[in-house]
Amino acid sequence: MTDNDNITRRTALAGAAAGAGAAALGGGEALAQAGARKTFVLVHGAWHGGWCWRRVADILESKGHKVYTPTLTGVADRSHLLSKDVVLDTHITDIVNLFKWEDLKDVCLAVHSYGGWPGSGALEQIGDRVSAIVWVDAFKPSDGQKGMDYASGFSRTALEEAIAKGEPGRKAPPAKAFGVNEKDQAWVESKLTDQPNGVATQPIKLTGARDKVAKKTYIRAPKYPQAAFDKALAECKADPSWKTFVNENTGHDIMVDQPQWLADTILQVS
Repeated sequence: MTDNDNITRRTALAGAAAGAGAAALGGGEALAQAGARKTFVLVHGAWHGGWCWRRVADILESKGHKVYTPTLTGVADRSHLLSKDVVLDTHITDIVNLFKWEDLKDVCLAVHSYGGWPGSGALEQIGDRVSAIVWVDAFKPSDGQKGMDYASGFSRTALEEAIAKGEPGRKAPPAKAFGVNEKDQAWVESKLTDQPNGVATQPIKLTGARDKVAKKTYIRAPKYPQAAFDKALAECKADPSWKTFVNENTGHDIMVDQPQWLADTILQVS
């Protein structure tokens, strides 16, 4: 047997052993060996639910990471709980309780759009469990503000009309309003549900916990017009403790339009 034969045989045996080790560990564990296994909590925006993060979650999970995509009270698979009693504190508690009951620590919290409100509020209670935050085309409220003050035109009109009628929630706009690509518009519209009114009328209470998180990132999709997001991006650009990204090639629902790009970006900054 030649030296080359010995080298080839040793290589084959090493490869077989590595394969057996990976099988023993399980696919996710093995994939995560290349880097630390991370935990992500992905929070949706208004009218949406945890479903909108599925593509991003699948990508992150395929790399061996742990991903939670909670649905906030009153929408999507929890739309049967829609009532006038659902307020901003309800959604804040949805997030806080997930962390508590799952014993989550060292988490990357990513929030989309309206999710910036309950996400900011939740950090007041779980800030010590979060190592990174990613605001995805999301509101970045200050203490005392409320969602109704920053709603876009169609959202404000729908909110005011629903409240006047005594309804607990307001109808979703068409998916096209979010700039969703044509291929996915019908799918997204089939999933959208009424957004609770109470979450937009309760002022938020903040003491600065969000700014204390070690890693902070803001992502803007400027094709979707929203002055509050432009203001948030400008603030983050001026603050060296924040990283910023601008994606000119996607609508507001980045997790639907460009899940691979978003998953890669979240992994990069987490």
